[in-house]
Amino acid sequence: MPRPAGERIHVIQGQFRVMRESGDTCLTTVLGSCVSVCLIDPLFHVGGMNHFLLPTGKTGGTNSASYGVNAMELLINGVIQAGGHRRRLRAHIFGGARMIAGLGNIGEKNAEFARDFLAREGIRIERCSTGGNSARRVTLWPATCRVEEELIGDTIVERPGEWPGGSAELF
Repeated sequence: MPRPAGERIHVIQGQFRVMRESGDTCLTTVLGSCVSVCLIDPLFHVGGMNHFLLPTGKTGGTNSASYGVNAMELLINGVIQAGGHRRRLRAHIFGGARMIAGLGNIGEKNAEFARDFLAREGIRIERCSTGGNSARRVTLWPATCRVEEELIGDTIVERPGEWPGGSAELF
């Protein structure tokens, strides 16, 4: 299906955006181990997207949406303030890939956090595409409530090994 040619608003790590009926304008992000939740009210064509790095952490400050616990509250409240109704909200969860071998699986923890949070809030999950080794590009068109995901190949990288030691000449 061809993509509409409207404006693309990029949601980067630690951000969230909410829009209401904006024609062909879309929200888009690229994810690895981070998770993005797209939240939609299909009746009023209100939608939003967040992009968080870790499930929990420090609250407040300029990067508070970097943590799922804050990013989810900000997204839900933003969609409701823009005219969405809590009972009609539908969620799509993306990301949570295992991107670096040997560093644990923070992506899985991020995805599990998003699923658990939405369940506790009573928000229906319509789609959950998480895990694996592929980065993802996610696009949301709030005006039509359309959500697309594009996998970007297997992108797992090896964890850097230990420095072999010895001396190094610095210039």
